[in-house]
Amino acid sequence: MSLYFEECRPGIAIDLGSHAFTAEEIKAFARLYDPQPFHIDETAAEASLFGGLIASGWHTAAIWMKLMVAHETRTVRESLARGERPAKLGPSPGFRDMRWIEPVRPGDTIAFRSEILRTEDWKGRADWGLMVMLNEGRNQHSRLVFSFEGRVLVERRRGPA
Repeated sequence: MSLYFEECRPGIAIDLGSHAFTAEEIKAFARLYDPQPFHIDETAAEASLFGGLIASGWHTAAIWMKLMVAHETRTVRESLARGERPAKLGPSPGFRDMRWIEPVRPGDTIAFRSEILRTEDWKGRADWGLMVMLNEGRNQHSRLVFSFEGRVLVERRRGPA
């Protein structure tokens, strides 16, 4: 978001974009990273509890990350073009409650979104704060298929008061 910690407010949300999943892409990702039959073999997938080919949950998560990085890259570039210095993002101290609620199937288009839930002071680092975000993916029917709580350190304009 390129916001400084002090500017991060609960409820601020960004639409990251969407991605259309194809059978070929699902199988290619799974062959490399998650080679389970219901991700790579359509016949085996039909006989599985999913009743057809589905994307790996890690594929869905990787697409979220790809879109988040693209969004951040654009936002930083735009800030610099206006002569502003965007806030730096630090490392993530992890995520919580990652869920794959519904399978992502070939032909599904997933729209991804992130919303600030809260901010927290980061002990021992006066120049950084913690931003906690709800990250979601919804399919073309507006059904939630993916979510997790992300956490990232965000630069402050100044140390805490």
